[in-house]
Amino acid sequence: MLSVFYFTLCAALVVKASPSHIEVSTSLGEIRGVKLKSRLGEEFNAFRGIRYAKNPIGELRFKNPQPVESWKPTVFDATKDGPRCPQGRFDSPDNSEDCLRLNIYSKNLCSNASKPVVVFLHPGGLYGSSGRTNNAGPELLMDRDIVLVTINYRLGTLGFLAAGIAEAPGNAGLKDQVIALRWIRDHIRNFGGDPNSVTLLGYSAGSRCASLHMVSPMSKGLFHKVIAMSGSPFQMEKYNEDQLDLAKKQAKLVNCPIDDKNGMVKCLQETSAEEIIKTTDNMFEIGFYPLLNWSPVIEKDFGQERFLTEDPLKSFEKGDFQKIPLIIGRNKDEFARIAYYNLMDSNITKQMNENWKKVSPIMLRYERNTNDSKEISNLLRAAYEIDKQIVTNSTPFEPFAKLLSDAIIGFPVHRQVNLLAKYIPVYYYCFTYKGRFSDFKFPDDTAYGSVHHDELLYLFNIPRLAPLYSEMDPENKIVERLTRMWTQFAKTGNPNNSKDEYLKNLNWKPFNSDDENYLEIGDELVLDEQLFVRRMSIWEIILATIS
Repeated sequence: MLSVFYFTLCAALVVKASPSHIEVSTSLGEIRGVKLKSRLGEEFNAFRGIRYAKNPIGELRFKNPQPVESWKPTVFDATKDGPRCPQGRFDSPDNSEDCLRLNIYSKNLCSNASKPVVVFLHPGGLYGSSGRTNNAGPELLMDRDIVLVTINYRLGTLGFLAAGIAEAPGNAGLKDQVIALRWIRDHIRNFGGDPNSVTLLGYSAGSRCASLHMVSPMSKGLFHKVIAMSGSPFQMEKYNEDQLDLAKKQAKLVNCPIDDKNGMVKCLQETSAEEIIKTTDNMFEIGFYPLLNWSPVIEKDFGQERFLTEDPLKSFEKGDFQKIPLIIGRNKDEFARIAYYNLMDSNITKQMNENWKKVSPIMLRYERNTNDSKEISNLLRAAYEIDKQIVTNSTPFEPFAKLLSDAIIGFPVHRQVNLLAKYIPVYYYCFTYKGRFSDFKFPDDTAYGSVHHDELLYLFNIPRLAPLYSEMDPENKIVERLTRMWTQFAKTGNPNNSKDEYLKNLNWKPFNSDDENYLEIGDELVLDEQLFVRRMSIWEIILATIS
């Protein structure tokens, strides 16, 4: 009798099921998904490419996203990925402005299952990548007892144009994430998820976003824990109310006027997405620097919902943010790949050699063209032992790699950990595991170390970089440990679980300023103290100088 009653509750929202497909009912209409297998062979349900907001074209381009409307009486086909947001080569059939889609993966479709929900905010510098299956395959995390959601959000100029006017106030891509979170709040029970237990899992640019959601009035109450991997909004540069210079640069590249902001934005609204995306490479100053080219802004009030209403660093400093548990950390060798290929680029090394004081603030993201800036450039070059003449192959790239990694990832994360630990439990980590597969391999196919994106290979299936590991592969242990720690945190707000065979010896304590503890995630899980303390002290001196 109990089993029949349980099935009735589960079946209430499952409209139709077959060996390969399943349909779920929502207030927006029915959604058709497919059944897939996890890394270890467990069956789960996949609903991909679900539209969560209206197509942001025409007058909606650059503005706040609008919630999706009902598609009744038709069935929404979510059996395959939707398009990615415009980027890279626009002629790819995967590109479309109608990209505000999300994927849901769940093993249990009971409306009362109340499984913890993990929402992945993808990396890509706010101008690339997506939440599609090829970038964030669910097979590894689907061996855990959670509901996983991956989302797309608008990118580059289309997502972050900030002209300081009502037609383009900024932060559109971040507001896309908010609308997706509201969709999840309203509908995730239909997929077995608990809307009162949502964890934001952000990586790199997605990690910056996840932390900013902690201070945004638009995001309040939509999530309950954060995992911020290799990214932080605590860069040295200050937040502005617009990025007008970047907007004008974009306008010039597509032959739009720049003298009148309203006319400029109207022209950009009428320009095809393809023409805008074709100019992406030319939006940077030196190679692909600044790496963080499109930035969140403090929005002026034009009557719209505002994602940021004040400098987020001030909000964090005065404790005006969502007080929820946080996991945050970095990789040991973050930008080794970028540094290596920079020093192989004669154009970049020429500019670094000839005008380090001009180039380094652009690359490392601190104030430009001031006396302090020049002193900082000299200090950093000496402190990180960067050779006086930066040449190509014969120059060791590790010093520059450490400098670049600390400037863009390491010190911002360090700042965030030290500030937020005053208010909330902060679990700090450094990922050091070196596997067979990596985002950075030498020409002889050997992996360098634990670089930016590498730990994603143990959370997601990313076929272009690694196979789907078996239980017999050497990577199995790190996959089990990482997925179990992260999902245990999603369940309880604490990554420790002495009853778990893979975590039984783990005693990861929240960070405190006395011993500055962190967890090294390598071949083993090791508690340590004072991560890169000498290098971080250099940046502390610089921060005190310019504050």
